[in-house]
Amino acid sequence: MSIKSNLQFFLENLPPDCQLIAVSKTKPTEAIQEAYDARHRVFAENKVQELVPKYEALPKDIQWHLIGHLQTNKVKYIAPFVHLIHSIDSFKLLEEVNKQAQKVDRTIPCLLQLHIAEEETKFGFSEDEVTALLASDEFHKLTNVTITGLMGMATFTENKEQIRREFRGLRGFFEKLKASSLPPAVSMRHLSMGMSSDYQVALEEGSTMIRVGSAIFGERSYT
Repeated sequence: MSIKSNLQFFLENLPPDCQLIAVSKTKPTEAIQEAYDARHRVFAENKVQELVPKYEALPKDIQWHLIGHLQTNKVKYIAPFVHLIHSIDSFKLLEEVNKQAQKVDRTIPCLLQLHIAEEETKFGFSEDEVTALLASDEFHKLTNVTITGLMGMATFTENKEQIRREFRGLRGFFEKLKASSLPPAVSMRHLSMGMSSDYQVALEEGSTMIRVGSAIFGERSYT
């Protein structure tokens, strides 16, 4: 299967309210260009050091998303151009994004990452931490970021029911926030959940963004 036909499969089968984020980590610019030539414009990277050179080498109408764990000292490199940061997992990181966004006169949209998996290695807020963050005076002082939704990564397991439970819990919290009184800089528009291995369950549980890499570009090579 070609990258173009893989993309076509997803675009023909996704619900209209769900966006396909093509995850291009470890893939060469030629593969991304192939997807671009097939008219796809939304790509994501895990690491800043991979994202920046790809941004520089590829067409400028690409929307670049950052989906991996982001260190505060790397924010400045993507602040001028990143379209959406999915992986805000601490107030300290959000403060840094705000600071770097101010420097380049931008407002950067962000998603808050929730820890929904059973693995300790995953990053993210708890529901209580998100509620406290959005109500805090410190958050209200951040004028160059907006929160446009939530992101979560399910446990890496074959147990589909566990994955479903985790996604369903995140969707429930998303809907609860959506129905509550939110600060002006916060809206619950995007629910980013689901990857190549579990996107079907994520779609059934209400995802509005799926992050798909190997099912589009083929298996990754880490050598």
